[in-house]
Parts: sequence; C-alpha cells; structure tokens
Amino acid sequence: MKQSTASTKLKHPAGARGIWRKIIFSLLGVGLAAFIITGLMPKPVAVEMARVDRGPLTVAVLEEGKTRIRNRYIVSSPVPGYLRRVPVRAGDPIVAGETVLAVIQSVPSNFLDPRARAQADAAVRSAEAAEMQKKEQIDLATSDLALARKNLDRADRLRKKGAIAAQEFDTANNRVEMLENQLEASKFASKVAEFELELARAARLQTSGDPSQEGEPITVRAPVSGFVLYVNEESARTVTPGLPIMEVGDPLDLEAEIELLSSDAVNVKPGADVSIEQWGGGEPLQGQVSVVEPGGFLKVSALGVEEQRVKVRVNFAELPKGVLGDRYRVEARIVTWSGADVLQIPTGALFRRGTDWMTFVVVDGKAELTKVKIAHSNGVEAEVLSGVSEGQDVILHPPDRVTDGGAVVSRRKRNEAHK
Repeated sequence: MKQSTASTKLKHPAGARGIWRKIIFSLLGVGLAAFIITGLMPKPVAVEMARVDRGPLTVAVLEEGKTRIRNRYIVSSPVPGYLRRVPVRAGDPIVAGETVLAVIQSVPSNFLDPRARAQADAAVRSAEAAEMQKKEQIDLATSDLALARKNLDRADRLRKKGAIAAQEFDTANNRVEMLENQLEASKFASKVAEFELELARAARLQTSGDPSQEGEPITVRAPVSGFVLYVNEESARTVTPGLPIMEVGDPLDLEAEIELLSSDAVNVKPGADVSIEQWGGGEPLQGQVSVVEPGGFLKVSALGVEEQRVKVRVNFAELPKGVLGDRYRVEARIVTWSGADVLQIPTGALFRRGTDWMTFVVVDGKAELTKVKIAHSNGVEAEVLSGVSEGQDVILHPPDRVTDGGAVVSRRKRNEAHK
C-alpha cells in the first residue's frame, strides 16, 4: 500500500504538465488560425475622397488669338505714276491731313488720255457718294446710340428695384458699348471717305493739264491720326492704281481677335466675359466679347487636321498704354456659361460605364457605385443634376481594387492615425 501511494504521488505532476502542454498548443493553434483568418480578410482600400458641394461654377473655352487695330487704313496709289521714295517708316507718328505719306509723280502719257479722264470723273462721283453714305451712317449710329442709352438708363432703374434680371441689364450695357464702337468706326470711315475724295479730285486735276508739260505730283497725306503700321513700298518705283503703299492706324485702338472652333463658338454670346492671358504681362487683362462673326472659315491645324473656325472679336476693358501692339499673340479664356449656386462634383470622381457617368459614393465606410447625370463642366468641377446630394463623399480617381460595396478608408485620415 505504501508503494502504491508513492507511485500515485510521482505520476500526478507528469499528468498536470501534459494537460498544460495541450492547453498551450491549443491556444497557439487558435491564435495562428485567427492570424491567418485576419490576414485573409479583405482590408479597406485607402482612397482619396472629396465632397459634393455647392458653389459658383464657370465654364470657359481657352484659345489662342492676336490683337488687331480695330480701325486701320491701307494707303494705296490713286492713279498710275512714279512713286518717290516713301519718307516715313513703320512706327512713325502721323497727323491727319498734315503728314505726307507718299508723293506720286504724274506721267502725262498715262494721265491725259480720254479714258483716264473718264475714269477720274467716275472715281470722283463714286468718292462723293461714298462720303455721303458714311455721313448718313454716322447719323444712324448716333440715333441708335441715343436710344440704347435711354434703354440702359431704364434697365438700370429697373435693376435697382429688382424688376429685371442682371443679365438683361448686362445685355443693355453691352448694346451701348457695341454702338459706341460702331459710331467710332463710322467716324473713322467718314474721314477715310473724305481722304479718298480728295485723292480722286487730285487725280482728276491731272487730266486737265497741258500734254506737253508734266503734271503736278500727287501728295498723299495721312487720312487719320495715329502711326504707320507697315510700309509695303519703301523704294521709288512705278506704281499702278490701287497698289498698297503702306498701312496706318492707331495702335491704342486695339481689340483681340480669337479664332474658335465652330463647335465652341456656338456657345459664345456678345457680352461674355473674357480673360486675356499669356500676353507678356503679369495679370490677365479683362474684356468682353463684342462680335461673333456669323461666317466661319477652314483652317488647317499644325497636325494637318482641317478645322472650321469662327472669328470672335473682344474689346479690352482696360488696356495698358504702349505695351501691346498690332497682331500680338494672346490667349483668351472666354466664359460660355456660369452659375452662382451650382451642385458640383470633382471631375476626377467621374468615369464612364457605357454611355453613363458613374461615381463611387462613400456610405458608412463602403463604396457604392452610383449613376449620376452631368451638365456643364469646366474640366475640374462638373454640375450634377441627379445621383448625388450635397455633403456626400465621393472617391477621387478610384483604383481598380475599389468595388461596389467594398470597404474603403480615407488615405488622409489613415495617415493622420498612424502619426
């Protein structure tokens, strides 16, 4: 009996160690299984998020163009003769009716035949009719401008009372500005008509001279005040009627001429705001569209692609003096649409599925594939008509690992948590 009791006492510690060994191995196995299961479980995908919000949205088209003098004049020879060397050069200032631009020496054999006399008489009558027409255009432009100014005053009073929309006031204001430019152009054209009449009368005088004597030279004076832009014929030479000698104008009377694709031009309206960029200065220059020409033209791009283009003319709101000149390169950002309170979504959150626009909306840490309806877009933000609501989070540039219903986490929040 004593030996049996001693034997039982010796075996008990060994049995206890075996039980603990089993417990430890079991715990290790459970931990390993849990580790493996946790590792195999899908982890939330770290993504960049943005919020659907309301605010102003502007859509614009960006295109290259050039500056141009609004009212320019090409000085040409009124009669055949011998052009003396031109006394002016490009950039020289000129005064209307005073500065001598060219002197054309008459040739009796050309000026004194009956045909030349008949042509000279016809040219005088044509110039007189043109002068009368230009003066009538001035009267018409003056009356139209007076009416437009009355309408602008009326629109201003109604706008202050809240009776009309701001767009109607802007339309009336743009109408006044356009007619002011039209009146200035009519006055310029009238001066040119007077100048051409003087040249025609001077040419007719050459037909009444003595055939044995050389006629008096015709002195061509500046038709308008401004500067000489280009000199086409600088050296002395024989000229024919209508041969361009030089081009004159006022470089302070500038506008911008932008050649838009016809598909973009249909959305541009007179009075639209324009930002003139890349003109060589620091800050963009502001302006407004004055005219969208009704006719287009074919232009071949640098890549050899044929494009239908439309010229859009822009008036500068404020022009730095002595900086820009004629036919300088600029870039114009023309506003085609704008809204003050627009529900918008970043375009980086949008992608195509067939013909539909889709996005991933984050709801309770999961990505939900959602169809959205988009209207206007400026390349950065897009107007949302349906599909999402204000305050929702969407995924920017969703990676391929993001699936419908999959867990996601904000990359920025995860990085902040790790810090």
